[in-house]
Amino acid sequence: MSGKLTVIGLGPGNASQLTPEASEALQAADVVYGYGPYLARIPARAGQRRRASDNGEEIDRATRALKDAAEGASVAVVSGGDPGVFAMAAAICEALERAPSAWRDLELSIVPGITSMLAVAARVGAPLGHDFCALSLSDNLKPWAIVERRLQAAASAGFAIALYNPISRARPWQLQRALEILRTHLPANTPVVFGRAVSRADERILITTLEAADASAADMATCIIVGSPETRLLARPNGTALVYTPRSAGAFKPVIEPGHST
Repeated sequence: MSGKLTVIGLGPGNASQLTPEASEALQAADVVYGYGPYLARIPARAGQRRRASDNGEEIDRATRALKDAAEGASVAVVSGGDPGVFAMAAAICEALERAPSAWRDLELSIVPGITSMLAVAARVGAPLGHDFCALSLSDNLKPWAIVERRLQAAASAGFAIALYNPISRARPWQLQRALEILRTHLPANTPVVFGRAVSRADERILITTLEAADASAADMATCIIVGSPETRLLARPNGTALVYTPRSAGAFKPVIEPGHST
């Protein structure tokens, strides 16, 4: 087949965090598919067609993009962040498995991007500096009981946890329930970071504790990082703090300054 399909990660939103590889792939595409707000981030190119669709239409979007590529077009499908993290790369693979077997001969490439948990972590220090996991709080594609079991397992195992898709108008209570579950397994002073729209004009970063964390501080543009029992807050003279998880479990020993004792 002469067509090509490229799945592209746009990063967290600022054009400076779009990789050169992603920029080149976008320029080469005849047609670009994606969620409307993500397409709006991409500079227009003369002659390039755009096919916008809404959230919840990922498989249909993937199927239409594959069909265009099967007919010979150079097609791009865009995702915010990284396309392989709760995003379109998996939808493309799923649609391809369901599609006519001949479509499996299509040239397919996946271009990574900076996912939101990495952008949030970079703003505050290194909360993902030791073992961590990422969980989506959306129960649109899995039962909520599975989400609860995974939260319990991750917290019990000592992982720092990045929470994607924390809350929406259709899912208003799940984040509060998730925080309640985490409080049963983690210390009250565990650092929690709410990172909203990182790298965009409306960015907002909030560093708090698990005890004080309030679900109302999040929306669908927010990624939340919940520390492990070893995650630390390091105060700085300028009034800011670094949030970090030491690289070695159980190995942290604070520096004792002269004249001070523990």
